[in-house]
Amino acid sequence: MNRLLVATRNRGKAQELRALLMDLELSLVTPQDLGLDLSVTEDGLTYVENAQKKAAAFAGATGLIALADDSGLEVDALDGAPGLHSARYVVTAGATDADRRGLLLTNLRDKPRPWRARFRAALALSVSDGESYWTEGYCSGEIIPQERGSGGFGYDRIFLVDGTGRTMAELDLDQKNRISHRAMAVARARPILRRLFT
Repeated sequence: MNRLLVATRNRGKAQELRALLMDLELSLVTPQDLGLDLSVTEDGLTYVENAQKKAAAFAGATGLIALADDSGLEVDALDGAPGLHSARYVVTAGATDADRRGLLLTNLRDKPRPWRARFRAALALSVSDGESYWTEGYCSGEIIPQERGSGGFGYDRIFLVDGTGRTMAELDLDQKNRISHRAMAVARARPILRRLFT
């Protein structure tokens, strides 16, 4: 079976991508599966640049077609922050998702509600010969001041998804994978994957 390298150490992302791609005849492997310890500096100016940089590095290191994503939360009241720096919003070593959610809510405390926001994702596919592709997706909603739900990761517990009355963390994986920013990007990438692996 064809192998696709999912270039992430984030277990939540890897789990979502496995679920989103499970119907394709692909064997998804992670860097951990391959014993690969490769660090890529995410210094691009856009999600697409960061995703492409990661995918190209992992494809080049393994000879496999690599899929990478870069995603972030953009909050209108904070002029789009944390955005590209969502995973590094708290710069303290060992910071957790809870620390990042806490800082975001602290920074929003004096801003008028609703706190409109969106999750945005860019997905890149890279072949070891340098060929590359990318897609994007987004999911709109608002930030709420109290955490709700236990699923997902990152900012999911404070992101109320438009039209659902629930946070991303209150959705089960099947529901999340129908409406999330990552699901939208993957849906647009599926025809590319089929072409690359046939």
